[in-house]
Formats: sequence, structure tokens, C-alpha cells
Amino acid sequence: HRYADQSGVIINQEFEMVVLSVGMEPTASIAELAATMKIELNPYHFIKTSDLTPVTTSCPGIYVAGVAQGCKDIPQAVMEASAAACIAGIDMAPARGTEVQTQKFPSEIDVNAIPARLGVFICNCGANIGGLANVPELVTFAKTLPGVVYVEDNMFSCSQDTQEKIVKVIKAQKLNRIVVAACTPRTHEPLFQETIRNAGLNPYLFEMANIRNQCTWVHSNDKKIATDKAKDLIKMACSRAILLESIPSLSVDVEKSALVVGGGAAGMTAAVCLADQGFPTTIIERSNTLGGMALEIEHTWNGMQVPEFIKDLNSKIKNHPHITVMLNSEVSDASGFVGNFETQVKTAEQIINIKHGAVIIATGAKPADTDEYLYGKNHNITRWHELEENPEKIAQARQVVFIQCVGSRNDARPYCSRVCCTTSVMQAINVKEKNPGAQVYIIYRDIRTFGERELLYKKARQMGIVFIRYTLENKPVVTQDETGLQVKVFDCVLGRDLQIDADLINLATAIEPADNEPLAALYKLPLNSENFFMEAHAKLRPVDFATDGIFMCGLAHYPKPLDESIAQAMAAAGRAATVLSKKAIQVSPLVSQVDQDKCIGCGLCAEVCAFSAIVIKAEDGKNKAENIPASCKGCGLCAASCPQQAIDMLHFRDEQIRACLCN
Repeated sequence: HRYADQSGVIINQEFEMVVLSVGMEPTASIAELAATMKIELNPYHFIKTSDLTPVTTSCPGIYVAGVAQGCKDIPQAVMEASAAACIAGIDMAPARGTEVQTQKFPSEIDVNAIPARLGVFICNCGANIGGLANVPELVTFAKTLPGVVYVEDNMFSCSQDTQEKIVKVIKAQKLNRIVVAACTPRTHEPLFQETIRNAGLNPYLFEMANIRNQCTWVHSNDKKIATDKAKDLIKMACSRAILLESIPSLSVDVEKSALVVGGGAAGMTAAVCLADQGFPTTIIERSNTLGGMALEIEHTWNGMQVPEFIKDLNSKIKNHPHITVMLNSEVSDASGFVGNFETQVKTAEQIINIKHGAVIIATGAKPADTDEYLYGKNHNITRWHELEENPEKIAQARQVVFIQCVGSRNDARPYCSRVCCTTSVMQAINVKEKNPGAQVYIIYRDIRTFGERELLYKKARQMGIVFIRYTLENKPVVTQDETGLQVKVFDCVLGRDLQIDADLINLATAIEPADNEPLAALYKLPLNSENFFMEAHAKLRPVDFATDGIFMCGLAHYPKPLDESIAQAMAAAGRAATVLSKKAIQVSPLVSQVDQDKCIGCGLCAEVCAFSAIVIKAEDGKNKAENIPASCKGCGLCAASCPQQAIDMLHFRDEQIRACLCN
């Protein structure tokens, strides 16, 4: 392989493997679909949208999400999917709930006082299980286990025919505990729980033995070992199933209103999206105006006017009957759970308690302060959009220097702020257009004008803007004397130091989060090491917190351009609407249970609970722990921590777990 290093030296090197990172392009089917639906495409044949309406196509009522709109990673695609659902939900809000059909189940049979009658269904799963373990031998073995009164094997237990057959067998054999030995409960447990529910059994009278993923797939080279291990797994499942108990479903009523913490572009967008669906929404903003960092932006990377967008949002919010704005306010206390939150808001005049069903965190971020490169010591050294506030200086400047990654991608802030490169290239182009005679330099570590923003980089190079790369070990040096400002930087291509006599220097400092710790503590929300809020799952739940009913959007999550913040705000509103659109929501009943007689009120359980699901209450002059089922995630941390063993987990009681271990 022949390549040139950053200094231009040609290197020839042999490799055993070469991995190609190729670009993405739209599929032919996108063009066909767009033609059929009369949707505009952009010059690169992706579906055309606007920065300020990132999921809206050129055809009213048709929305887009994912890579059909452009190159992106999974989290952004998932965000846009929720955003598109949100905007479609606004269109359909008047008809919401008018065509709902509720699934009906037979009345549950009370089996708690009846001796266990176990039914065991063993799946061949084609060759996945039956080809690797002796299923007839497993059937014979299962018939010998205590409590088992019926055993059969099926080719595919998850098929519709087998599901209907299982229902009939349960009724005919009067089975009251069910074990299915098949694949992973991760994907199939809900299906079988619904099946036994159709037979009149509580869904938690079901146990699954994973004899595929944990057995035959692991021991595919030895049929005897696979069979013996499958026997153990079935025996463990049956021992536990005997002790299973009916657990009643758990639902909570929903307060059909929302609270948005933060009044920047993301918070404003989320509030309008919720209010347009008919949900009363309150915006809490610390400052005396709405808009946040978007107030400093003139236009997006491809020319959309941001001030007009913010002005329009402000007008919608001001005139919207479902939106209340509280400026110069902040959250001082919070409690509750999904559908039933209560937040205390402190204003200059009073403290107000607000009840709401969902929360959206949109606290934003800001450019970091710095004392590097003589910032604050010379009025010709600016930061971010401060340069744009002096058009007269730009018109007269002969040499303008942009310095990237100021205070970021280092030990203090190891992350990339993502928007800096695009912003500086945009500003450099603007300088060059207003003052063609000026020499413009961008001193950078790595240029990351991602996606179609590469066009800006290409334009800048064509305009003669000079890009000079530096390393963290050899940073540029800014000095000043009576003649003005000087920037000294080592050019790795030329292999020597350069000195630029600069008239203006603009710094792209890191984007750092707001002071999120107090708010995170009140709502029990996780922060990452840089104090940005952390999602429940980086890929699949990019706007959700682990705590149900609380969502995030915008710069509070991580640095991102305005179009991504808007899309995420729409997504957060869409996710919140899934809560607010219901009269009541079902929550998992698999929660901790406190034995009040054993509890000594030490408070350790409340201290370790990450979801505020345990509270300590005074009872007859003694402190006692109490579980809040709607907040509990069933993680078991409180049960594991209790020194008195006063806490047990429904469906995972100590005796149920011991039954598996002892057999």
C-alpha cells in the first residue's frame, strides 16, 4: 500500500488486510418512491428537507426519517423516526382515540391456593434444538419432575397453531403453571404470557427455559452434553414455576400535561409540538427570554434564517392557549413518577407547584470561557459569534485567523463539540465574501464538516482560505506587541513555523453543558463524565431516560447542530405524547416488596435506589421503608442491600431463586 503521511512523505507498506470505509449513497428505490409520491429530492438524490423542519418533505402530510433523508448514524435515525411520528401525531390529534379497540381477555382463574399443576412444552425449533439435543429424552425426563402433569413437544412452539393448541391444553388439563423450553425469553416471553392469559391464567404463572441460546447453540458439537444441560435447565424452570404466584397488573392514571425545563430552540420546539397535540405545557426558563444559544446564530449551514425561525416560535408560544411560560424561574424540587409528577418551581416572587404527566429536559449548553490565546486581553480576539458583531472590522481586516478546538479534545474536555468546524468554515466564507482581499486562515486539529457540510469545506478551499493543521503537543501561540497580534504555528506540510500578523482572531471554544447536577439530583437522572445528560440507550433510546416519563433533547444531551436539536425536540415530544395520550398507563408489577415487620427504617434502600422508588415514612413513631411501584424498575438493588432481608422482589422472590439453585 502506498500513501503519503501528513508531512507529504511517500510511504510504501505491506498489510495483511485492508478494510475499506466507503461512502453512503441513496438506493434507487428512494428515487422511485419519491417520483410516485411526488416528493422532492436534493441534488444527491436523498429526500429533501429543511434544517428547520428536518422531517418534513415537500409534500404536506408526508414525513421522512433515517438515511432516506441523508447519511447518519442509528441514534439520529431513531430520533427522526420519533420526530416524524410526533409531527404526524399533530396532524391526527383531533382523531386520537376515536378508533381504539381494546384487547379482551377471559377472567383470570385464582390459582394461588391450588396445588401446582405444571404443563411443560418443549420446542424442537427445527434443527436449532431438535437437531442438537434429544427432545424425546427431554420429554420423558420432564414427566418425572414434581408437579408436572402434562408434557409435550412441538416443532415450533411460537407458531400461531401451537399457541392456540397450548390454550386448549391448559383448559383441558386444568394446568395452572406453564413452562416452555425453547429459545430466549428476551424475545418470546411476552408472546407466551399473552397465550396463557388467553387461557385464563395470570401472565406471571409462566416460566421459560432457554435451551437454545444457553444450551444447544453453546454445545452444538456434543449432543449428550446439550441434552444433559437441557434437562438441568428444564428442572430448574419447573422447580421455580411451582412457586410462581399471580401478580396483579399495575396501572397509574395520567396527568395530561407536560413540563419542559429549558426555553432554548429545543425546548420551545418540544413545547409547541406537545401543545399542538392538545397537551397543556409549561416552559421553565432561567433567563428572562426564550431562544437560548439560537439567538446568537444568524443562519444554518445551508442558509436558513434562524432569527425568523425563533421569532416565529416565540409568536406561536405567546399566542398558544396550551402553553404557559415561566421566565426567570428554576426547578427547586421534584417528586412523583410517570404520569404523576409534581415539580416545585421557584420564581422571583413565589414558589409554584406544577402537576404534570411527563418531563422534557432541554437545559441547553454554552461556549466555554477561556483565557487561552489572549482572549479577554485584546478586543480583536473574539469567540464564536462575537466576530459577527463587528462587520466594520471584518471589512477592514487584512488577515483573519480562526483557531479550532480551544479548550476541547483535551484532558479536561475530551469530547468533540461537533459544530465548531462547520461554524468556523461558514464564518471564514462570510469574511471572504464581505472582504475578498482578506487572507483567511483556519488553524485546526481535524476538520469535521460531516455529511453534506463537506460542500462548505470545498467552497472555502476554492475561495483561497488556508487550512493549517496543528497537534495538541504543538499548539499555536498568540502574542501581541505595539504592531498588533501575531500567530505562530508549525505547518506540518511545509515542515516549518509560520507567523501570521493577524488583524482579527476568532476562537472556537468547547461547548460545555449547563449546570445540570442540581436538576439531575432532583429527578434522579444520570449524567456522563462531562455532565451532559445520559440517555437510556445510546442507539435505541436516544431521547429517553431510564426513568419512565422523562425525556431529553438539544444541547443538554450533547453538542449538536440546530437541525438535530429540532429533530430531537420533536422526538422527545413524540415520546412524551405516548404517555400523555393515555388515560392510564400499564407499568411493570415486578417490583420490590417491603416486609414492614422486618424493616428497621435504616434508609439504606432509599439511598441506593436510583429511581426514587423507596421512601422512608414514619409509622407509629418508627421509620419504615415503603415502595412506590410506579417508579420501581425491579432492579433488586434495594433487596440486595437490605441488612434485615426485609425486601423481596415479586416474581423473583428469594425462595424462587433458591428453588433453582437447590435442584
